[in-house]
Amino acid sequence: MEVILLQKVANLGNIGDKVQVRAGYGRNYLIPQGKATLATPENVAKFEARRAEFEKAAREELENAQARAAKLEGFTLTLRAKAGGEGKLFGSIGTADIAEGLRQAGHEVERAEVRLPHGPIRQAGEHVVQLHLHTDLTVDLPLVIAPED
Repeated sequence: MEVILLQKVANLGNIGDKVQVRAGYGRNYLIPQGKATLATPENVAKFEARRAEFEKAAREELENAQARAAKLEGFTLTLRAKAGGEGKLFGSIGTADIAEGLRQAGHEVERAEVRLPHGPIRQAGEHVVQLHLHTDLTVDLPLVIAPED
């Protein structure tokens, strides 16, 4: 299935690229999410007429993500959790816990934007979490998990 990308998609292409994708990926994800449209001659003409509009929206989205990243610069998130004597947590800290902690600290971050490359955190101490704010922008966030008394 050939589609035209309406926005940048990681590991696939940029705005306006014609790419060949599997039918299920295009039909079930790219097209319903508004990330792509079928590459028919009519759709190509419509896209070219609105290309500036799509590029402007992408620029604004990137600028918004950069502004959010600037607010997070120098910020360290501290979460408290119950832990045993050796610092091992009872349970774990996941993406939802981190997103909620950031929201309480005044930063707008969605759960899907939090990336834990090594899985849920199960140990108290200092960790680094990645925030994927935009396709082109990933921020490292220092995280301190303090054991509760």
